[in-house]
Amino acid sequence: QADVAIQGDQIVEISEISLDPRGADRVINATGMIIAPGFVDLHAHLDPLLRLPSSESHVRQGVTTALGGPDGGGPWPFAEYLNAAEEASIGMNVGFLVGHNTVRRTVMGLENRVPTAVELNRMKNMVAQAMREGAWGISTGLKYLPGAFSELEEVIALSEIAGQAGGFYTSHLREEGLGLLDGVSEALEIGKQANLPIVLTHHKVVGQPMWGASIQTLAMVDSARKAGTDAMIDQYPYTASYTGIGILIPAWAMEGGDAALLTRMSDPVLSDSILNGITFNIVNDRGGNDLRRVQLALVSWDRTLEGQTLHDWALREGLPSTPEIGARLVIEAVRRGGASAIFHAMSEQDVERIMAHPFTMIASDGRLTKPGEGHPHPRWYGTFPRVLGLYAREKGTISLVEAVRKMTSLPAGRLGLRMRGEIREGWFADVVIFDPLVVADQATFEKPHQYPIGINWVVINGKLAVEEGVFRDVRAGRVLRRHLN
Repeated sequence: QADVAIQGDQIVEISEISLDPRGADRVINATGMIIAPGFVDLHAHLDPLLRLPSSESHVRQGVTTALGGPDGGGPWPFAEYLNAAEEASIGMNVGFLVGHNTVRRTVMGLENRVPTAVELNRMKNMVAQAMREGAWGISTGLKYLPGAFSELEEVIALSEIAGQAGGFYTSHLREEGLGLLDGVSEALEIGKQANLPIVLTHHKVVGQPMWGASIQTLAMVDSARKAGTDAMIDQYPYTASYTGIGILIPAWAMEGGDAALLTRMSDPVLSDSILNGITFNIVNDRGGNDLRRVQLALVSWDRTLEGQTLHDWALREGLPSTPEIGARLVIEAVRRGGASAIFHAMSEQDVERIMAHPFTMIASDGRLTKPGEGHPHPRWYGTFPRVLGLYAREKGTISLVEAVRKMTSLPAGRLGLRMRGEIREGWFADVVIFDPLVVADQATFEKPHQYPIGINWVVINGKLAVEEGVFRDVRAGRVLRRHLN
């Protein structure tokens, strides 16, 4: 309980004795509310940043700093993109990771092979260049293309470059379903051999056959930490994931991209193997063994399917709702231009167990959005208030203090972010004021385009971005570069 004074872009005084309000240009009455550091989102899809520079969907959650370039998909050319973001005038602080998939695609396209020595050296130079230009670390998406074609030695070699420059490694694991334990083991091995801190990003257990496996994965993290690997976790608080529908397709079938996949589908033998692989993933992995669990989210070629499921689509076409039919619909979606989907294939028990781990941070895995654009995952609007309202206040999965730590000082520390992530004199004035009795997410899987409640004030670099619950498009954010931090 204290008064907090802000001047310019800094917190200048914290006093348990009331400060004289006559010395202030503006006084905010925060009686009964929580004054917290601005939330730091360690996993954000900032691709739309230049189109949506105000970042309202994030700022209204209390996010004051977000890290982009996850899952291997960082921007390139790196410095050019950061400069463009700076010129755009942005609504929150942003930093970026260099993406392994981006680097590999630039050098090798979508080829399924080991890089030559020349190619590997070129990739190393790209990672080193991005680190010099301000990247905070390297991200991989080993479930996605072309990262799925890379072997352990390649990832270690590139991660070493990031680690030597002071960065960390964050990974969408190679597998999060049946191969989850191997995926976690690989990430921990990369941290050990490349000698850099790691984050198991959006850590989850996908598919009913693996539910409960978080007991083992968390034990693996604890064991690695005791052995000297600086391993941490980030997580979003939902039982459904979101990505392109192509994640249901075996990686080998995607070599060369969508056109090559469709060519393979014209070969009866290859077609059967591909469809069998998709069917297997619908039954055992993200499909949740029920077409109702695959909810179409962004379907540019048929907006009427957005929010509907593969089950709904099958019935509309007069087809039985079976995994085999679902596999054919997945190929049809690719044939028409692709689609993204929400996959309801996780257990609430695993979500809460992972959340309670002392080294789990809260991160949205959310893409910047605005009302009316597609049918997004509700995490894009509700991640941080959901943890505060549902998991801290209502369920007691974690305490309010612990929830705030997992959103602020813990991720700021992982980043190596200086003078942000805590309420301290002399630190940057990134501050959130929320009502602990009211704060809650409003976005649902049925109606995702809804802003949260109870996030009453958001201050970014000393400027009011949310005022009495109303968004102010002040564009007070800054582009944060690791080497200039």
